[in-house]
Amino acid sequence: MLTYDFSGQVAFVTGASAGMGAAAARAFAEGGAAVALADIDQDALERFASELSDQGHHVLPIPCDVSDEDAVAAAVRQTADTLGRLDAAFNNAGIMIPPADAAEEPAEAFDRVAAVNLRGVWASMKHELAQMRSQGSGAIVNCSSLAGLVGGAGRASYHAVKHGVVGLTKSVALQYAPLGVRVNAVCPGTIATPMVDRMASAGELDLEATLAVTPMARLGKAEEIAAAVLWLCSSGASYVTGAALPVDGGFTAQ
Repeated sequence: MLTYDFSGQVAFVTGASAGMGAAAARAFAEGGAAVALADIDQDALERFASELSDQGHHVLPIPCDVSDEDAVAAAVRQTADTLGRLDAAFNNAGIMIPPADAAEEPAEAFDRVAAVNLRGVWASMKHELAQMRSQGSGAIVNCSSLAGLVGGAGRASYHAVKHGVVGLTKSVALQYAPLGVRVNAVCPGTIATPMVDRMASAGELDLEATLAVTPMARLGKAEEIAAAVLWLCSSGASYVTGAALPVDGGFTAQ
């Protein structure tokens, strides 16, 4: 994977212990950044942090539930206090809920997916922005989805909150552009991650049907999302803000 030079910089990644978050965290670290790893799964977090540390990377594991704003605020504060600043953030933590008929889905399902996938991004960005504003610089990438760009029968709640991430991203990008902070979203297609594996195993995702409607006819790789995230956080994307970048094998181009 193409790497970028993040030497002397600090990155913060949520949902960092697996999948796209882990791939991005590893890529930031390999690019020379000190990386704060935030995740709700403390055991997985500690294992991943130890792995990166053993490879010579500077990492800071922070247990964090992004649906709890106080926990997010503390995680960002710990990052800045311990590592000295905050230059890049990938707000990746997210969950999936089972498909449901929109007339029958319980409110609890909507509330849960919104709490993590939208409110969690909102809270993360809120506290990252405060730090970056004080520095006069920074780049944030929020994890939306192809679901933030199109509809999806049976997944109205998930698509609604992912659309919300795109709207949140664009609005904050406009406000913070004059302050030296860039804000973008990445919109992954179906990526080979543990979450997608679980969905397929539970019968909640038909991989054959998914590949049939993906022009590249394959699943994406977590490293391919990480590459897009690093570019958006790098000086190579210095004139890019407010974008919602599809990384989906061509799905949303149809």
